[in-house]
Amino acid sequence: MSLKGISRKIKPFQILRDEQVEAIHRATLEVLEVTGVRIENKRALKIFKDAGCQVNDDNMRVRIPGALVEECLRKCPSAFHLSARDPKNDLTIGGNVTYFCPMPGMEIVDLDTWKSRPPTLKEYGETVRVLDALDNLHLFTVYTPYFNLQGIPPVMYMPEGVASRIRNSSKALFTGYQQDCEVFTIEMAKAVGIEIMGMSLASSPLTYYRDAIESIFRFAEAGFPIVVGSGTIVGGTGPATIAGSIITYNAEVIPAVVLAQLVKPSNRVLVSGTARIMNMRTGNPAHGAIGVSLHDVAFSQIWRKYEIPTYGVAVESSSKQIDFQCGYEKAISALFGALSGINIVQLHGGIHGELTFHPVQAVLDDDIAGMIGRFMEGIEVNEDTMATDLINEVGPIPGFYLSKEHTRRWWKKEQFVPKFADRSNYSEWTKKGKKTALDYAKEKVEEILASHQPIPLSADEDKDIEKILKKARKYYKEKELIEETI
Repeated sequence: MSLKGISRKIKPFQILRDEQVEAIHRATLEVLEVTGVRIENKRALKIFKDAGCQVNDDNMRVRIPGALVEECLRKCPSAFHLSARDPKNDLTIGGNVTYFCPMPGMEIVDLDTWKSRPPTLKEYGETVRVLDALDNLHLFTVYTPYFNLQGIPPVMYMPEGVASRIRNSSKALFTGYQQDCEVFTIEMAKAVGIEIMGMSLASSPLTYYRDAIESIFRFAEAGFPIVVGSGTIVGGTGPATIAGSIITYNAEVIPAVVLAQLVKPSNRVLVSGTARIMNMRTGNPAHGAIGVSLHDVAFSQIWRKYEIPTYGVAVESSSKQIDFQCGYEKAISALFGALSGINIVQLHGGIHGELTFHPVQAVLDDDIAGMIGRFMEGIEVNEDTMATDLINEVGPIPGFYLSKEHTRRWWKKEQFVPKFADRSNYSEWTKKGKKTALDYAKEKVEEILASHQPIPLSADEDKDIEKILKKARKYYKEKELIEETI
């Protein structure tokens, strides 16, 4: 059994012609074979060399033959299973199914002043509980919901965050890597009998640092899936053209795919396609730019050709508040990404880039996800839905359909009714106190925190998690990454 995602029953949106897809593919192979990538990991350099790549040990440059790239792409599963703490929340990632997940934010934002601050560990857990209760949020990705915590040493943000997500949700999850933290998060996952998907990110342009490669080894050896991605900034760390940055991006993520298959053939891989557009006036990322959607849609189309599951879509906004700009920038990005066939879309909770997050925004985003899902289900056309006999029966005025059994049977299937939008008429709205969607979302967060309790860990599982956290703290103290006074 697995958590129901959104099944796309319409053709995926495409932006490239077939010959353009092929041209980008060939150009990517050329970059990998002629220029290659820098891999700062001796073990990986040997594996690439043994596989027939041209390796320069002095500058750590790896040039990968096109035939090896295509062979490794073919070895990747086109879909795979990811187990969660509650089996009903297991996922099957790939194919025509899209799942939604949170967009990370560094800090929590005050809804009155719009100033941000690090959340407490208690607020972190409460936010995870809210996300656990949302119908259209299917899993937790790395750094979500926050990646800055009051009173917690920075080196412990990742282990503490994973522990809180395990304790406060039974949905599937990703984790990241830094300072060997994946050693402890893998151990946590095994302690509670789940799989946790790891990450490996290229540093744009065309570089992998040691820790990103070690993450591939550790998750592959644990038998867990791996997310590979990059952080190309169009016009900054990649060319200013969308086509050029897609080539750079693909040339950055493919070496990790190749390595994952060389380490363990048929290893489950999910490819992230998150790029940003540079604001050329300021040098900052232009969060919410339509160019991000252009990149996402083209990326999705290319990786559908490779038949490898995809994750991405930076559903971000440049707005600092929950407002009109935040709504339209996020909705447009999420819609295009989902329609393009990306399997996992980051949406819920993020406000300003990856800087701020709030559970109230996540509640509002859940309606966006629901609306997108209804659109992707398309239109069912059969004898019953065409309703020809009923149309003939009702006829012209004064005929009407409200009282018909067909209407009672079909309207809930055909319509998506948002939970937090105001759809009352003006007089009803006035009588109810002129509440906005934001007001309703705030009330929902309070309701969830008062009533929703995820499936708890057993006492032994909770003790195991605490032991692993204690082990991590000891490890980092010995490495002098945590001060004794903390």
